[in-house]
Amino acid sequence: MITAVDTNIILDVLIPGEPFSESSKALLDRHFSKGKLIFCEVVFAELAAQFPSEPDLRTFLAETGMRLEYSNPKSLYIAGTRWVKYAGKSKEDKFSCQQCGSRFAITCPQCRKPVTRRLHVLADFLIGAHALANADCLLTRDLGIYKTYFKDLKIVKPI
Repeated sequence: MITAVDTNIILDVLIPGEPFSESSKALLDRHFSKGKLIFCEVVFAELAAQFPSEPDLRTFLAETGMRLEYSNPKSLYIAGTRWVKYAGKSKEDKFSCQQCGSRFAITCPQCRKPVTRRLHVLADFLIGAHALANADCLLTRDLGIYKTYFKDLKIVKPI
């Protein structure tokens, strides 16, 4: 079994005092015992901010058994096409719940004008498409975006 890992799961284990550290560690251990743990370039770049040097990051990854799996044209194409669907919906100025994907509008309580939102960057779509093209499932806590735009991807969240 090949399992893709989102940055937030790794950071749960890496950063002291994170509330999901135990459940994320158990999730990583369980999936590592079943096969390979992989991640894409975006996750590598996001993890780089947590380490003083690239050798330190590479040592951490070697010790944990997780490895960088480079994106391919198929996953990059999937990311782009799904992001376009998302960007088209964003013109409605609706927000979406990170947990369930439900969409809703917000108005300012003082002036009553609609609050607009910024688009998710392409990174989440690159992570999801990479997992879809290269893995059997994705470990993440960012459920909304993946449940909505990657319904064909098995998502596993910490308990």
